[in-house]
Amino acid sequence: MSAVPGRALHYVFKIGDRAKNAFFFQTILGMKVYRHEEFKEGCDAECNGPYDNRWSKTMIGYGPESSNFVFELTYNYGVKSYELGNDFGGVTIHSKDILATAAKHSYPVVKQGNHNILASPDGYKFYVVETTSPNPVQQVALHVKDLAASRKYWHELLKMNVIEEDEKSVLLTYGAEQTSLRLTLLKEPLNRAKAYGRIAFEIPEAAQKSLFETVKATPSGGSILKPLIKLDTPGKATVSVIILADPNGHEICFVDKEGFTELSQPDEAAGGQLEKYIRKDPFQEKK
Repeated sequence: MSAVPGRALHYVFKIGDRAKNAFFFQTILGMKVYRHEEFKEGCDAECNGPYDNRWSKTMIGYGPESSNFVFELTYNYGVKSYELGNDFGGVTIHSKDILATAAKHSYPVVKQGNHNILASPDGYKFYVVETTSPNPVQQVALHVKDLAASRKYWHELLKMNVIEEDEKSVLLTYGAEQTSLRLTLLKEPLNRAKAYGRIAFEIPEAAQKSLFETVKATPSGGSILKPLIKLDTPGKATVSVIILADPNGHEICFVDKEGFTELSQPDEAAGGQLEKYIRKDPFQEKK
């Protein structure tokens, strides 16, 4: 199979308190809500995890999804927290504003060497580098138990380009201007627990079908969690997705570019919609 014309889209976090997360991502990290969607039952592709209940999806970031890597915050009504494993390494963000904002709001920042680390309300780590960049979300890091096998899967099978590597990690991307993926060797046993996430990429529909056939025919140590299926969003476009798992169980979504381009149009009312549903949520702690 030739190179995959992919683009990194977002990383999925399961969250337990929408109000606290709205404050962290919008006020502390300085992101904007671009989409908010409510669902009455579980997702066929388990976008909200293995839960068949009412849930919501909030897309938040530093720019529209058409050209920026964002974060998908999935909230399952009634689930207040998730067991955090050691599979997720963290997000690196370039910003000259976050640390000052955190200090202003007395939000805790942990200093480790040259790293400034902020933890989200659910414990996800964000590494802040005080500099500016046209692409603030520089990289997402995942922990792996076998670096060689992981490199082979992501580079040889999924056709991501290797930017740099050493005996401890490998950095990959589908494009020089995109958010990159760092796979870091974990010395202890890998535990994905209950808070495990998912990284998503878009590729043209024709390439999506080709990728699916290639993955299906190639022994890789990974697995196909969901074959090509259609996902509906109320009042919006239908998309085609493949959900894979790499040799470490990290979930990967490949969505068709054509459907996603239509689905991901920014909604100026999204931030207000999120606030409305937070206020209406019977499970949300009231102040």
